[in-house]
Amino acid sequence: MVLSTLSLIPQPAKLTQEEGAFLLLPSTVIEAAGALANEANYLADHLRRATGFAVPVVGPGEGNGENAVLRLALEPGGAHFGREGYGLEVGEKTVYLHGLDPVGIFLGIQTLLQLFPPAIYDRGPRRGMAWTLPLVAIEDFPRFGWRGAMLDCSRHFRPVEFICKFIDAMALHKLNVFHWHLTDDQGWRIEIKKYPKLTEVGAWRNGTWMGHNDVESRDDGIRYGGFYTQDQIRDIVRYAAERHITIVPEIEMPGHAQAVLAAYPEFGCTGEKIEVRKRWGISENIYSPKEETIRFLQDVLVEVMELFPGRFIHIGGDEAIKKEWEASAEVQGLMASAGVKDAHEMQSWFIRRMDQFLTEHGRRLIGWDEILEGGLAEGAAVMSWRGIEGGIAAARQGHDVVMAPNSHTYLDHYQSERTADEPLAIGGFLPLEKVYHHEPVPAELACDKAHHVLGVQGQLWAEYMPTTESVEYMAFPRLAALAEVAWSSHENRNYASFVERLRLHLKRLDVLKIRYRPLSS
Repeated sequence: MVLSTLSLIPQPAKLTQEEGAFLLLPSTVIEAAGALANEANYLADHLRRATGFAVPVVGPGEGNGENAVLRLALEPGGAHFGREGYGLEVGEKTVYLHGLDPVGIFLGIQTLLQLFPPAIYDRGPRRGMAWTLPLVAIEDFPRFGWRGAMLDCSRHFRPVEFICKFIDAMALHKLNVFHWHLTDDQGWRIEIKKYPKLTEVGAWRNGTWMGHNDVESRDDGIRYGGFYTQDQIRDIVRYAAERHITIVPEIEMPGHAQAVLAAYPEFGCTGEKIEVRKRWGISENIYSPKEETIRFLQDVLVEVMELFPGRFIHIGGDEAIKKEWEASAEVQGLMASAGVKDAHEMQSWFIRRMDQFLTEHGRRLIGWDEILEGGLAEGAAVMSWRGIEGGIAAARQGHDVVMAPNSHTYLDHYQSERTADEPLAIGGFLPLEKVYHHEPVPAELACDKAHHVLGVQGQLWAEYMPTTESVEYMAFPRLAALAEVAWSSHENRNYASFVERLRLHLKRLDVLKIRYRPLSS
């Protein structure tokens, strides 16, 4: 029977609770086989920091039978959980966490940590605390395989330390895809060895626009920028992989290209010298679809693939204004040679070239839903942002889809209708409750197409998030709500229950120094 509401986010699939408690002691050990060394050490590190206990990791059966034991085990019998599922039984002397795969064990550790008092997340020892766990039996597994969060680092650059902190916050909420937006009109953030001017020029702008574009404003005139070296990226990819989080890099094309064309104008349609964009909004500068540009972008993708081992590479594809294509005699000639009738089909031709290239290298292309316009390459996946219609259309055509509608997942929107009381945002209104009530599988989608919905993702576009604190304020607790949407079954979700559990969960974020927006009264 359930004796009390446990503050677990996301909500597990099945949970029962009995009277009594497990007490973590200085003599407690973690038992785990070598295949779970990463997970066992991750758990041990958390426990040592907060409790000050040694918490050694030993092999299976090597613990003293008189001491409390945290036992981690891989079991083929856990196949019904799936790769990311786990079982967790907490007894008075033994905690038993088991699953089919190390990723399931890692996700189970997130639940195990949440069963402790919130101080378990502290980075320094808390003396004199009783580190207890309630006696529970949990069976748990995710609804969706893609549980994502997108962070825009083009508009505002983020330090490596914050990227790691954000990844840790994702792990806490069982999110598993970090979509890293690295290029846009306002800045190029990834070192490419073959094209050094991408970071020498494209990573820096000569000012940042202050306020909205549609009101009287100006740029601040302060040089701004930064980029991630390839060594830094490798470290971040490794850090994420240890937490079973895949990084999907986004390299924008054919639009959102002004920072690149500031560095290499020869790949544009006009050849004119321009600067990295200071204003927000969409630039009309676009890549020319000539062979030299295709080779340049494929060279870039080669280095991107060397850094990011995940299967998906995001190529953007959104908001590509095609005025320059329509005005360029050279591009019109290229369109005639390619046998395409208009600019939309030319974008499709462009995207197909990238899809073929990525496929040949064992990767999959994913892009925003504009890549559907003019036809889509067979293996490409779609991220539906302009509502759900693009996702429905893509799934009906047999393409995999990540649901990211701006109506429910754009975390750059205001969190209150009293906008004067909130930090400046791009606009819109997306309260916590609306995020929680998002349903990623549209009712209009036939059952035999629903499997194409890979999952759901929250977006943190950063024009109006100049600091790391502002990112956290806009992300949380809404990202916690979206994490439950991504993990828990539709039948197992209840907003009133979520808010009740969230009140304690926010104390965990306090310990982690995540500067979330307080709950509205």
